[in-house]
Amino acid sequence: MTTEHSDLLWGDRQRPARGPKPGLSRDQIVAAAIELADAEGLVALSMARLASRLGAGTMSLYRYVRTKDELVAVMFDAALGEPPAVDPADWRSAVRTWAHGTRDMFRRHPWLLPLTTAPRVLGPNEVAWTETALVALSATGLAPVAAFKTVFLINGYVRGSAQFPADQGGPVLDPMLVPRWAEEGRFPTLVGILTGGGLDGFDHRSEAAFDFGLDRILDGLAHIVAGPATGA
Repeated sequence: MTTEHSDLLWGDRQRPARGPKPGLSRDQIVAAAIELADAEGLVALSMARLASRLGAGTMSLYRYVRTKDELVAVMFDAALGEPPAVDPADWRSAVRTWAHGTRDMFRRHPWLLPLTTAPRVLGPNEVAWTETALVALSATGLAPVAAFKTVFLINGYVRGSAQFPADQGGPVLDPMLVPRWAEEGRFPTLVGILTGGGLDGFDHRSEAAFDFGLDRILDGLAHIVAGPATGA
């Protein structure tokens, strides 16, 4: 995704006045593309497949988007949607609302996550999410640059958590290895935790696990906010 996509993302490109009346709309195309990506992943998206899904000719789609990359750029911003409303008077609750909203969005559209590290032009929805996060932090007294850095910190945590969807697994520990490690005296700290019962029922994909990490970040932020200096 490059800067050539900014005109479409920000609504600056005008539809040509000449030519046959379009049988589709850009919104229809983007919505169908998002549905396909949600169901089968971004790898399944092709202009030919999308056209078939819409009952249109492949070349007809290029009247609305110049390339598949441009389509993906618009899909990305459309899938983000609008951010949740937050009340900055309670900054901790506001940040939690924003963080959970971000995580839920990645869970609805898992194909978005790899795209967050790709070069791209920021669209209006992505900018709105950033603005909302800054609004959520506005009552903390953090300097603007410090607030901006804090948004990146929290967003990084959310993205890391979103790598493990609720309906999929993650790293698996063979329980037969733990007695072996204990007998060999290997990894004593980890073995103590695993055999002590404290992790019974723990699921790294759960809301409780997500909130534990998020609350530790917010606890640290609260310490900074309560301190004598809140600058960058």
